[in-house]
Amino acid sequence: MMKLIIPLAAAALASTLTADAFTQPTQIARISARPFLYTSLSATSDENEPLPEFDDDEAEVKKDSEEADKFLQKAEQLREQIRQMESQIGDDRRARYVEQVENDNNNNDDDDDTPKKKSLKGKRVLILGANGRLGSMITRYLLRTHGSEIKEAVAAVHFVGQATTRGYGRLSYEVGAEDGVGTIGSAWSSEDERNASFEFDPETMGGYHLNKLRIVEVELLDPVQVQTITEDVDAIIYCATDFDGNRPKAVASLNAAFLFRAIANPTKGRVEIEGLRNCLEGLTATLSNQRWKEQRRMANYVGESAAEVAAASNTSTSTKKSSDPTQFVLVSTCPDAFGNFETPFGEFNGMKRQGEKIVLDEFPSLSYSVLQMGKFDDNFVQEGQELQFADAEEDTVVVDGMICAARTEENVQKAEQKRINRRDAARAAVDALLNEDIEGKKVQVYTKVGVTDIW
Repeated sequence: MMKLIIPLAAAALASTLTADAFTQPTQIARISARPFLYTSLSATSDENEPLPEFDDDEAEVKKDSEEADKFLQKAEQLREQIRQMESQIGDDRRARYVEQVENDNNNNDDDDDTPKKKSLKGKRVLILGANGRLGSMITRYLLRTHGSEIKEAVAAVHFVGQATTRGYGRLSYEVGAEDGVGTIGSAWSSEDERNASFEFDPETMGGYHLNKLRIVEVELLDPVQVQTITEDVDAIIYCATDFDGNRPKAVASLNAAFLFRAIANPTKGRVEIEGLRNCLEGLTATLSNQRWKEQRRMANYVGESAAEVAAASNTSTSTKKSSDPTQFVLVSTCPDAFGNFETPFGEFNGMKRQGEKIVLDEFPSLSYSVLQMGKFDDNFVQEGQELQFADAEEDTVVVDGMICAARTEENVQKAEQKRINRRDAARAAVDALLNEDIEGKKVQVYTKVGVTDIW
């Protein structure tokens, strides 16, 4: 009778496939099959011949079972090693992030520990009061000198009561929007033909960078509007004011909106005080939001919550790096620039100092520069002169809880007055964004000292 020896691996393989094998990645090694013998039916066998008998070797079965257990143990060890490696990778990522944040906070942006210079590259700068004489010049200077590197210049046109086109002509002229090819119809033409229009002239206006300019309207005494325009900005130049010189605009220009607010609703607020605070609060909020977004991004990268990343990084509210511009530049006035003027809102110089105090004391997370400009003189002070800086002097006293101007006999005897051309003042305001020497300071800015005309 003929016997056949047939190798069969199915039984041995099945013994290693537990329930974990279908739910977890397990490496299956080569398993030697245990052969078994059976007696085949010969062609001449009859029906009474017994069925084939299997040769079951208990020693072989026990050996295969032990080998399968070893492979399962080894697979579990490999899975544990993988879990440890993944945990270690997460710790390394977190450590690298914390180290990067600490380096940024310590101004160690380079390998040689040399802080990078301030830059406006990719930054959005907001100019508040851009429809004023100084504000329009600031917008022009920013676009002409940094237009190729900034992300956007946002010119905020300030109004009181309701929107107005007052000041748009000045801003349009300064930024060069009227330097293109212009057309205007005759007086007897239809209304559409009579209106002046200008087309962009790349040969003349190519370097004006008007594509980086965005104009918005805002009521600075409305916190909601201010918070909207300060969203996603990196720096602010604040030159908005309620005054023309040292006189309220309601008096200087008989502006109906300003006059109505001063008489009918004097408690609504002041651009120099409440409007300024609204802008500082809006900027603080947007910078905090940027910091939170960065923590969320790193949380997704590391695989932890934003709160855990913040705690691990131990960062402050400010996310400012050494290469970032100064975040807030306040344009104010020197004590000797104007005579004092009593208004329904307070004394002129006293209000200016209150605004400066808000910047210095109430928002420590923001970097700032306060510029006390000399008296603007575009007729007798030439532009393009070297900017001069002097430490600010305290010229106020507190009377009945209000900050007021303090006039001393010494100031009268000096009979001196710092002056500056507006275009140089605009240059100083923009340069202050990048001037590390005056960051965190209150300084007087002027180009000429002359005889005073206010006493």
